[in-house]
Amino acid sequence: MKRVISWLIRFVPRTLLQRAGGFGLKVIGLFYRGSAVVCPICSAGFRKFLPYGRISPRENALCPNCLSLERHRLLWLYLYERTDFFKKPMKVLHIAPEACFIKRFENVHGEGYITADIESPLAKVKMDILAIPFNENTFDVVLCNHVLEHVDDDIAAMKEIRRVLKPGGFAILQVPFFNPVPDKTVENKTVTDKRERERLFGQADHVRRYGSDYAGRIREAGLQVIEDSFATQFSSDEARKFGITKSEIIYTGIK
Repeated sequence: MKRVISWLIRFVPRTLLQRAGGFGLKVIGLFYRGSAVVCPICSAGFRKFLPYGRISPRENALCPNCLSLERHRLLWLYLYERTDFFKKPMKVLHIAPEACFIKRFENVHGEGYITADIESPLAKVKMDILAIPFNENTFDVVLCNHVLEHVDDDIAAMKEIRRVLKPGGFAILQVPFFNPVPDKTVENKTVTDKRERERLFGQADHVRRYGSDYAGRIREAGLQVIEDSFATQFSSDEARKFGITKSEIIYTGIK
């Protein structure tokens, strides 16, 4: 199973996986039914979550029912426990929307929930994050989860996010970190070979490897930043049950 999933996510186009992957994983999930782990997003229980990862698949990572990963389940819990996101309708811009969230967020925020992406078939609006087609001060919340590592100018993208946020609004700005995490973010725009990008930046379609200076990059875009170690409140048993990573920090930018 590890080898199959690794091959699929490395070599099958993302748009194709988004369209066709869900049904096959639901079938596989029937053989994993149990109660040792529970997805907080879809409430489905399994013996364990499926492995996931391009090179070295992580254990207990992918929910076969809603396709959530560790970062999605942590974000769901964070939004539920630390924000008003689920308490009232808001204007929400969701960049590169994940399948596990779309219907559930739409049920809360209705027409105020806008999904956008430059290529995803799941998004309502075709959009370049460097030129967001909405007026300033439009959104209460912007969700940008594992997107900025693909963008040529991440600080310019975050400035655009700041522009469309209402004063007091917040953006979730998660990015991947690969060990060993460098002190300073590594970028080299001359590297175009996919395998070399994978070696340097962790994935073939990444354009940088984020370092410990990431919060400073958010500040450079004009946002106040909160680095929330929310995940540490869970015990090791709870973290395994929900399939989350206790060391992950939630990065929130506030206008």
